[in-house]
Amino acid sequence: MSGVVEQRSIDVVPADERHGTPLSQFTLWFGANMQVTAVVDGALAVVFGADALWAIIGLLLGNIFGGIVMALHSAQGPRLGLPQMISSRAQFGVYGAVVPLVLVVVMYLGFAATGTVLAGQAINKILHVGPTAVGIVVFGLLTAVVATLGYRWIHLLGRVATVCGVLGFTYLGIRLLVTSDVGALFGAKPFDWVSFLLAISLGAGWQLTFGPYVADYSRYLPADTPERHTFLATFLGSVIGSQWSMTLGALVAAGGAGFLANQVGYLGSLAGPIAILIYLVIVIGKLAVNCLNAYGGSMTLLTTVTAFNRSTRIGPAARAAYTIGFLLVSVLIALLASKDFLDNFKNFVLVLLMVFTPWSAINLTDYYLISRERVDIPALYNPAGRYGTWNMTALVSYFVGIAAQILFLAQKLYTGPVTNLLGGADISWLIGLLVTTALYLPWSRQTANPPE
Repeated sequence: MSGVVEQRSIDVVPADERHGTPLSQFTLWFGANMQVTAVVDGALAVVFGADALWAIIGLLLGNIFGGIVMALHSAQGPRLGLPQMISSRAQFGVYGAVVPLVLVVVMYLGFAATGTVLAGQAINKILHVGPTAVGIVVFGLLTAVVATLGYRWIHLLGRVATVCGVLGFTYLGIRLLVTSDVGALFGAKPFDWVSFLLAISLGAGWQLTFGPYVADYSRYLPADTPERHTFLATFLGSVIGSQWSMTLGALVAAGGAGFLANQVGYLGSLAGPIAILIYLVIVIGKLAVNCLNAYGGSMTLLTTVTAFNRSTRIGPAARAAYTIGFLLVSVLIALLASKDFLDNFKNFVLVLLMVFTPWSAINLTDYYLISRERVDIPALYNPAGRYGTWNMTALVSYFVGIAAQILFLAQKLYTGPVTNLLGGADISWLIGLLVTTALYLPWSRQTANPPE
């Protein structure tokens, strides 16, 4: 069984266990982005008021910018051989890294719960059963199996999701061309800067959410894997996959077909005679990304706990327990919550996006510009080591970066005053990156203690 279930967790992957090529990063992230929630994200750009053409262009720009940040995190994996959030201890301190970790867990728990609802609807349609709980529980069990088996199986699922996604979404695109006048959807609205910036933010925000766990899935690559190869494979897989899905969403929303009211049902109707196969594609795509959420969520939980018990390695049984515990909570939320609660919880989760951009800015600035890719790995597990317990330079920069975004937020729960002056455009993610970097970079040059 040890050859089937992944044995590693938060510990360094040794050289003799390294394997694979950067192509695995392309298929993993392409498959994880060919899914119904990415379609919804693209549709929202049109719902917010953008013309279909400008929505697609804005989404592309956002995906490219956010994809660069996300892929820079991925390139750390082969070099360090560590899960992404363990490396945060080099910037925040062994205890200080827990601060962003807790918020990251809440974020991925929210994504897992809401994604489970959508996948559950598709499973219900495949099985021809009525109670929503059936599909939710089945999907939770499927996620638990793959996420518990670990790294190799998650990558295998990514390859399957890539093939299914290409076939399924190509078919849906053809059906859309046949059943509607797609050309008439372009130019139906005048260009508007506010909605265009919102589309950019939707694309960028989508990519940035992968940052806290993207290196979890590149850490088994051989240490001598060129960073540019890991970067490009991750970047292209994530950006092409997400843009493909979001473009379909923008076109569907521009047609006014009521997609947002019943996402799974609409795609089944668009598929016509092979609706059941499209439902299967939806389940596989959501399973790919939900396994990332569950596996990454469990790694984040383990990173939090081991900061205080000083463990340097967690066995597969403990990792499985944390993964299943994470999934149980997400399934319970999906089962017990009312639809209104889920909508509100999803919006709360989206507001939490502002905790990712300052973390990314600090992590990337330190790794590439301050430490210059030099990390004292044993010290990451020792509060008395080089990185200490609480790094105030990173923590203060982090909270300033969060606070700076509040004035620029444009979410359902809260809209900042500067956002109103901008006509509703949300550029908070960009403000978070710029302000955090501007504060952290010069300050950390004076206070950092990188390895020689």
